[in-house]
Amino acid sequence: MTPSLIHLAEAQKSAPVTDWAARIGWVVGLLVFIAFVYWLMRQGWKWRGTLQGDLPELPARPADAGEPQLTLSGRYHGSTTAGQWLDRIVARGLGTRSRVELTLTDQGLDVVRPGAASFYVPAAALRGARLDKGIAGKVLTEGGLLIVTWRHGDREIDSGIRSDRAAEHAAWVEALNALSTTHTTSTTEHTETEGAR
Repeated sequence: MTPSLIHLAEAQKSAPVTDWAARIGWVVGLLVFIAFVYWLMRQGWKWRGTLQGDLPELPARPADAGEPQLTLSGRYHGSTTAGQWLDRIVARGLGTRSRVELTLTDQGLDVVRPGAASFYVPAAALRGARLDKGIAGKVLTEGGLLIVTWRHGDREIDSGIRSDRAAEHAAWVEALNALSTTHTTSTTEHTETEGAR
């Protein structure tokens, strides 16, 4: 080797590969930022629950709920104010996603949620059902979500459920709409009869 090449080879040294102090600083800063964002989200969830604190307790299943007409296993994706698919309701545990077992009887809809608050929707509170593609926090293909509309206190609520067997959704929409229509008609007739006396 010529002396100039040897001198060139000796002069080239690699720079330090890792600056550990800077790297640790960036990692700690990133973890603090993620924790802060998580804390803000949690505070927002609590604040929303406080704003919805006027929502009454959810009804429990009555002792005699009637014979099951339909059953469904799937996922409960949350509830929103009816007609406003992004206005999530978090009070009374309605915002918590979970597995769900639905049972429809002529008395109402039993919503059993392992690990979350179960509730019962009396037939008189049902306002109908439809197929949709989304609810706050969950978007699926068109018709991939069963939306049940019901009244609780002075609010109308949309609850989003996806069956493990999506082909069942159409039968549920038909049955829930028929039940809600039957009870709405009978309530109207009863009110008109009472008013005539």
